[in-house]
Amino acid sequence: MIIKAPAFKFGDDINTDYIISGKYKFKSNDMNEMARHAMEELDPDYYARVSPEGGVLVAGTNFGCGSSREQAPLVLIHSNTKAVLAQTFARIFYRNAINTGLPVVTCDTAQIAEGDVVEVDLEGGVVRNLTTSVAIPFAPLPDVMAKLLADGGLAAHIRKHGKFALES
Repeated sequence: MIIKAPAFKFGDDINTDYIISGKYKFKSNDMNEMARHAMEELDPDYYARVSPEGGVLVAGTNFGCGSSREQAPLVLIHSNTKAVLAQTFARIFYRNAINTGLPVVTCDTAQIAEGDVVEVDLEGGVVRNLTTSVAIPFAPLPDVMAKLLADGGLAAHIRKHGKFALES
């Protein structure tokens, strides 16, 4: 799977309340409506900027720290965020992202700036910054996680196969 989109750059320690504020958690189960509030604490225009064409959210260390709410990766998906690149992820956010079908890549993000067009090759293990011609390698996802992402997440995988079908 190859994802190509502009980068939307954030810093370190982006917690799940920054991704989707807790004040929206109980107001709606409509992810499309909640997605309008994605990242609004840090960038009130994020949804308006990312949703038309899609984008890749790029961050520093400890992305997704905080609570374990599954709404965080879901609102990113519904905001048209195609992938998240970060130097490190909070463990629970990382697994929630894979389980909901949001590609997450651990890599060096220092050479990606706001607005750079990036191409993420999930199988090849490389992020190409098409704006600066820099290639950033990363360890490809384990086969199990790649299969879940290819199927659209854990629930979609079960619907597709009628069971866990993760053998190689």
